[in-house]
Amino acid sequence: MKRSLLYLGLAILALATFSSCGKGKGSSKSPFMNTSSGRPYEIIVVVDLGLWERPAGRALYSALEMDVPGLPQAERSFKIMYTAPSNFDMTLKLIRNIVIVDIQDIYTQAKFNYATDVYAEPQTVLTIQAPNEKEMETFVEENREVIVDFFTRAEMNRQIRLLEKTHSDYISTKVASMFDCEVWVLGDLTSTKTGEDFLWASTNAATSDMNFVIYSYPYTDNRTFTRDFYMHKRDSVMKANIPGAKEGMYMSTDTTTVETKAINVQGEYALEARGLWRMKGDFMGGPFVSHTRLDKANNRVVTVEIFVYSPDKLKRNLVRLMEASLYTLKFPSQQVQNQLKVEN
Repeated sequence: MKRSLLYLGLAILALATFSSCGKGKGSSKSPFMNTSSGRPYEIIVVVDLGLWERPAGRALYSALEMDVPGLPQAERSFKIMYTAPSNFDMTLKLIRNIVIVDIQDIYTQAKFNYATDVYAEPQTVLTIQAPNEKEMETFVEENREVIVDFFTRAEMNRQIRLLEKTHSDYISTKVASMFDCEVWVLGDLTSTKTGEDFLWASTNAATSDMNFVIYSYPYTDNRTFTRDFYMHKRDSVMKANIPGAKEGMYMSTDTTTVETKAINVQGEYALEARGLWRMKGDFMGGPFVSHTRLDKANNRVVTVEIFVYSPDKLKRNLVRLMEASLYTLKFPSQQVQNQLKVEN
């Protein structure tokens, strides 16, 4: 399996609890390898059905159904299916995301093992090994976010690989000319608007509307990367560039919903923000995700953001589909690298 040259951030929490089982028989990209099945963010758990109903199984189920942060309505992280090991046949082995529960007294402690492309491609298989159910329960409860992040990043990597082949050349060219950067966004974003150091690309759809924004400004000091400064900057930029249907309407940030955290992207610091946007004076709104990064070579700050408007539909997959684009931003000094990946 071809490995990326450039690793993108958000290193897996508690990495020491993971060990690789190898890349599986699909690592050579054999022409006889099956194509994985299932939709993004679907997972099948291979587990003894009695265990699945006991506390250890319920701990795993609870972890996988954690709500996705930053959405206006509760939506769980994955669609969860399960099967007994005896029923785990070749049809089920083609599913793209698999969790295998392995409880045996041969193990001295609970741990994760992972492999890719074992039965099909692309595919991610996570095995939870533990000497007994109690240790599994404790281990899963302590690593809930690790499990969710692991599969979320696997899906992000799949989308990045797809974007490499299908991204909008028009938007990439526009970003290159305006910001001297490279970024990959969906080809569906065909409507654009520009401003001062600002570009907005959109599907311009009445529903399931997907949007990408990039803007830059001079770097002054490290206060730039605080939550308060970020929200103030976002509000001022969006007010100036994204108006509503009538005069006096403009995009604003619902500050009570915004969560920020430091992440690692391409080996460097970035500020991730998630929350809700509102159209001032209107009833429109929805979720957004952004990365704010420092372009040291040009002493500037660059923010890339995605936001969606889909009042009549669930938003998890729309947000995650778009969010992969944020990880593809490359500054001029980084554009010698060709392949991107969210690090597991």
